[in-house]
Formats: sequence, C-alpha cells, structure tokens
Amino acid sequence: MFQSIVRGSAAGAAGTTVLNAVSYADMAWRGRPASQAPAQTAEKITHDTGHPITGSASQQENRLSALGALAGITAGCGTGIAVALMYRAGVRMPWWLGGIVTGGLAMAAADLPMTLLGVTDPASWSGTDWASDVVPHLLYGLVVHGIVTTSEG
Repeated sequence: MFQSIVRGSAAGAAGTTVLNAVSYADMAWRGRPASQAPAQTAEKITHDTGHPITGSASQQENRLSALGALAGITAGCGTGIAVALMYRAGVRMPWWLGGIVTGGLAMAAADLPMTLLGVTDPASWSGTDWASDVVPHLLYGLVVHGIVTTSEG
C-alpha cells in the first residue's frame, strides 16, 4: 500500500505540473489574469476558522496567494493518491474513462470548496470559464491515470 501512496503522490505531482502548465499557457495566450479564487478560498477558510492572515496588506495578499497554490498542489497530490489506492483496490477503467473520472475528481476537489464557501458560482461561468477549468483538469486526469495504471502491478 505504501508504494501505491508514493506512486499516487508522484502521479498527482506530475498531473498538477501539467495542469499548471496548461493554465499558464492559457493565461499567456489569452492575456487573462490568474484566478483569485484559490486565494479568496484560503482567506475565507483562515478567517472562518479564527486564524486570519497577518502582516501588511501586501504580505497578506502574498500569503493568501501561496496558501491557494499550496491547496491546489495538495488537492492534486491527494487525488493522485486516491486514484492509486482505488486502482490497487481493483477499480479498473479504460484509459479515456479513467482520465475523465480522475480529472473530474480533481476538479471537484478544487471547485467544490470554493463553491460551498461562496467564493464562486459555477452556474454563472461562461463557456470560456468552463473550458479554462475543464481542459487542464482533463489533461491532469489523463496524466495521473496513465502514470498510475502503467506503474502499478
């Protein structure tokens, strides 16, 4: 089981790298800003739990940006671990379905907390907003599922 956790974490890290690269390429291509939703989610969580971020305004902004990014990395690696453990438990899917399901799990891990905390409302997203979220998560899913299924015995 430990090997599955390590493989899943590595697969999640690789998938997160791909997701970030695709997102940054989209930002460069379209000239769009980075999403503030991860930082806003971190701010809401820290405030609601009684641990508001301290420091000057710029330090708070930088800390929240970092916490949002770290939450994304954690979600990416955690999803990789979950997929590896499911694969170890016997859950087998064709590559394309496994990629979609894995990407959907990662997207839910990222978007569900933001939605539940009122940071974003996916019902208000445009088609371009959805594409900017779905495409990187789908590629994440294909990478993670591919690594897990080719490295697990």
